[in-house]
Amino acid sequence: MSSAPELDTVAGRLDADGRLIAADPALAALHEQAGGSEGGVLAVPQIAALARLAQRLGITISRAAVAADGDRDVDLWVRAAPDGKEVALAISGWSGRPPRPPAPVPPREREADFLRAAADWTWETDDTLRLTALSPGSSAAIGSSPSAFLGKQLTRLFRFKENADGGLPILTALAEHKAFDGQAAELRGGREGRFALSGVPLIDGAGRFAGFRGAAVAAGADGPADAAPAGVDSAAFGERLDQALRGPLAHIIDHAERLRAQPEGPLRRDYAGYADDIASAGRHLLALVDDLVDLQAVERPEFRPEIEAIDLADIARRAAGLLGVRAADRGVRIDAPGAGETLPAIGDFTRALQIMMNLITNAVRYTPEGGQVWVRTEQEGDLAAIIVADQGKGIAEADQDRIFDKFERVDPTEPGGTGLGLYIARHLARAMHGDIAVDSAPGQGARFTFTLPARWGG
Repeated sequence: MSSAPELDTVAGRLDADGRLIAADPALAALHEQAGGSEGGVLAVPQIAALARLAQRLGITISRAAVAADGDRDVDLWVRAAPDGKEVALAISGWSGRPPRPPAPVPPREREADFLRAAADWTWETDDTLRLTALSPGSSAAIGSSPSAFLGKQLTRLFRFKENADGGLPILTALAEHKAFDGQAAELRGGREGRFALSGVPLIDGAGRFAGFRGAAVAAGADGPADAAPAGVDSAAFGERLDQALRGPLAHIIDHAERLRAQPEGPLRRDYAGYADDIASAGRHLLALVDDLVDLQAVERPEFRPEIEAIDLADIARRAAGLLGVRAADRGVRIDAPGAGETLPAIGDFTRALQIMMNLITNAVRYTPEGGQVWVRTEQEGDLAAIIVADQGKGIAEADQDRIFDKFERVDPTEPGGTGLGLYIARHLARAMHGDIAVDSAPGQGARFTFTLPARWGG
């Protein structure tokens, strides 16, 4: 056996790549029992996962864990503390017991799957309401990368609102470690946005409360923003499509990404390739779902974007920041407006950010490795303009109108978008009394210009 109930705290240390570079005998034996090698990646997944979380968030994580130890299980209490690029482990408990048989998915997990399917975006916290995960769909609402909020309290993101009885469902749920729904919340930091929050408790391997997994659904003054009027079949179809596909696709992508990252040790190269292909296909399908639901929303006769004073230069910087990692992965540099640059305009912040994300994403996609995307601001009379220029192969004049049509792309044979992004972007721009135009020639890249009124009545 690698451990015994009378053991005191056992220490270990992982390097930046998750390799076990120092360990007391009990931890070293548990690592070896799990198939690990001396100096190799920590092979005990329950401990390795907590160490990675602590490293990613930059905070100390203390949680219960259950690990397999030969023909028994052992209850542990794991403390993972970041130390520079390394992680220091302090493991206590070491209480052995017979292994638990596989359990069916508990109702709370089935409820969590339902929450993910019905959500605009999802979140997770630890037992102190500190954020440990935010889904990518949150970026447009919060106006920054989700990673910027990881490790921070949920209350740094939301301001909770009392219900009609003067209560706060999330705080009651926190005290009683139970599920909640209908928690009204507003985004902090000057961002406009009201949401209905729901959540289910997370329970660790020792049966202890470990946080919440929750959903955020955009809400208007009288309820969910996407509540469809009775009898509107297209709206109902869009809602059903979103709920039926988003959750399962997000689940597929998450598992494929975890597999591709090889968190529990090396993986055969072809298996890692399969996981990468699965994740890429899942993201493409999820983007299609997003575009179809957005298309259904913006084509409603009653669709009206918000009209407010915004700063297009700031929005361009935000979009460039959100796409910086994707661009770097492709070897492309985004040259965004400077920190002190402003470009006042009138429009909808969230929709303008959506347009900028689409234009910069396309520019990054078509710019070759080592190339650059330029984002520039201009004042054109009563119009504020943002120009996004790439170094791609360009667009023939005959195709420049076609690419703004539904399901049309510059080159349908190339992997990439859904053919709806530019159609939706132009539709949104025109709904805000602006427009999107393109200037290009084969071999000379493309230059997209997004304009909005520079002042009220423009």
